[in-house]
This record gives sequence, structure tokens and C-alpha cells, in this order.
Amino acid sequence: MLTTGIKNHLETFATKENCADSLGTGNVPVYATIMMIGLMEKTCLESILPYLEPGQDSVGTHVNVSHAKATPVGMKVWCDSELIEIDRRRLVFRVAAYDQRGLIGEGTHERFIIDKERFVEKTYAQV
Repeated sequence: MLTTGIKNHLETFATKENCADSLGTGNVPVYATIMMIGLMEKTCLESILPYLEPGQDSVGTHVNVSHAKATPVGMKVWCDSELIEIDRRRLVFRVAAYDQRGLIGEGTHERFIIDKERFVEKTYAQV
């Protein structure tokens, strides 16, 4: 059963491939904001998957985070998440990302629980 307080922790490394200059989101070789946000989303998603019913999944619907410090290539990066609010199918998480020197970004992330089959059918019916 989903309850507030569910936490998760995921780790990765800043590599040339996930830096802003390689992804075209900037011109410097530092861990890209889009990669930090992706790590935050993945950390939240993986925290709730064991609690979902068969056929359910979760999609990200809102991200409100800051990316305050740059991370160089080679440094470990990790994210900690905590489920802080449940409103029927809407879930709100507190997220924080770190590198080996400290906090690099933080904020909130919102996800929505969906019926996967119905969601995909509805989405592709609009094409």
C-alpha cells in the first residue's frame, strides 16, 4: 500500500555522455540539468513500483527543482526521494540530488498513477 514516507536512493556518475555540452543543452562539460531531473524522476518512480497494482504505472506530471551547483565528469551523483503527499492518484515527492561535494539540486516532483493500457490507447487514439 502506498503511504507517505516511502524513500528511495539511486546513484550514477557524471560522464561525458550525460554532460550539457554533449546533450546540446549547454556548452560546458558538466552534468546536465536534464540528466539530474531524469535521475530524480527515476528515483521517485522506482520507489513506488512495488506498491502499484498489476496494470498500473506512473507518469511524471510536474517538476519544480533547482540545479544550484555544477558537477564535473567522473564524479558520483545520487538522488534521494521521499513520497510526501498522496491525493488519490496524484503523488508528490521531495527530491534532492548530490555529488561528492554536497547538494547540487532539490525540489519537488509530481507523478500520477495511471492504468497503463488505457493511457497508451488514449494517447495513440489522438494521432
